[in-house]
Amino acid sequence: MKRIVLFVLTNLAILLVLGFVVQVLGLEPALAEGGVNLTGLLIFAAIFGMGGAFISLAMSKWSAKRMVGAQVIEQPASAVEHWLLETVRRQAQAAGIGMPEVAIYQAPESNAFATGMNRDNALVAVSTGLLQSMGQDEAEAVLAHEVSHVANGDMVTLALIQGVVNTFVIFLSRLVGFVVDRVLLRNERGYGPGYYLSIMVAQVVLGILASIIVMWFSRQREFRADAGGASLAGRGKMIAALKRLQAEHEPSTLPDQMAAFGIASGGGLMGLFRSHPPLEERIAALERGDH
Repeated sequence: MKRIVLFVLTNLAILLVLGFVVQVLGLEPALAEGGVNLTGLLIFAAIFGMGGAFISLAMSKWSAKRMVGAQVIEQPASAVEHWLLETVRRQAQAAGIGMPEVAIYQAPESNAFATGMNRDNALVAVSTGLLQSMGQDEAEAVLAHEVSHVANGDMVTLALIQGVVNTFVIFLSRLVGFVVDRVLLRNERGYGPGYYLSIMVAQVVLGILASIIVMWFSRQREFRADAGGASLAGRGKMIAALKRLQAEHEPSTLPDQMAAFGIASGGGLMGLFRSHPPLEERIAALERGDH
């Protein structure tokens, strides 16, 4: 219920802020004269910006299973599967969340991820590479990290953040298109090619900036999930698991949609676009007892 209230309040806050900015800049009369309905544009941006993020979140479990071919453990067929279920069940109880679905997917690297719409209806999946290369204590810490992502509500939090930046990107790109078309190109009849071209360019540029913001928040959530994993499994086990990942140093093969909730990710082109902080920083934070 609290997340629904937060979703509604966030939408209202976005509309108020954008409307205020347009009024302060004195753009509302020009927009109205050009046939742009400010209220309609704000609502359009909020619906598509926030709506798209939450539709993606609602479909996250379904899409994740199909993207990586994750097989949910219904009845454990081996001692490893039995251990996985019991470990996640114990950690979920300790974290105060509902029992997530537990799945295994085929991948050579040591990795795992969590996803789902809410704390009581989530999915925790581990790779075959992790089960083969990690000891039981290290795997337990990885599971605890993912359960902490669920308990912290990280999937919903990042969906809200993504929705906010999406809304700004949609609104501002159309505002840029209007200014270029009417002010710079002086088009006075309908919308010319400059309007649509400007929107596309602005969406690309603003989308890159939005990704930097979302990835920064994602990195902060990783530190919290590490601390939560240390609380559930033990600090020594969590540090050992991260050091194991550091020693392997394999790039992640997780799809972009799930990379933010994995235990590890690739370095990417630049640090600003990483969903995870460097492993040495995460290890140092745990050793210091941060977060």
